[in-house]
Amino acid sequence: MRVIHAAAGLAVVLALTGCQRTSMGGFSSQDSSPAPLQAQPVPSVSSNQLPDPTGNTSQFPAAPTAGTAMAGAAQPGTQVAAATNALDVTKESMVGNWRVSSAGSSCDMFLTLTNLGSGSRGGTRGCAGELTAMGSWEVAGKQVVLKDRTGNAIARLYKTADARFDGSTNGGQPVSLSR
Repeated sequence: MRVIHAAAGLAVVLALTGCQRTSMGGFSSQDSSPAPLQAQPVPSVSSNQLPDPTGNTSQFPAAPTAGTAMAGAAQPGTQVAAATNALDVTKESMVGNWRVSSAGSSCDMFLTLTNLGSGSRGGTRGCAGELTAMGSWEVAGKQVVLKDRTGNAIARLYKTADARFDGSTNGGQPVSLSR
């Protein structure tokens, strides 16, 4: 029996020594926090006057003219006329499901208010041609710009009636949205 009591006592002592705390933070009077960081040299800051933005304008591209507002469209005269007669449009009025007619076929378009790059998330189902790459859209003035997944404009539309938008793709194909 003595051997059993001695073995049990030895097991208890070993178990208690295994529970000893290894860090002394909080129990000793010495602070065990890390040493403060040494200050690092900072390069000098220079200040100069910016050049006058109205002085040398050769670095800027030429401003667009009224006839080129729809660059890339096949029928710029028609697009400019549509832009001048277009109804006001809001982002909120565009959200939802739209029926798309383009190049003699029909498909579906879904527009959301979820941000994606510089526009809002959107997509198409069952479309052909340039509209298959549609990934986002935005309202710019009175026009709705459909963009591909990299943010490049692929079509521009104008509100022509309460639930109708007409325009064209960059390739010149007519596009109509309706509900």
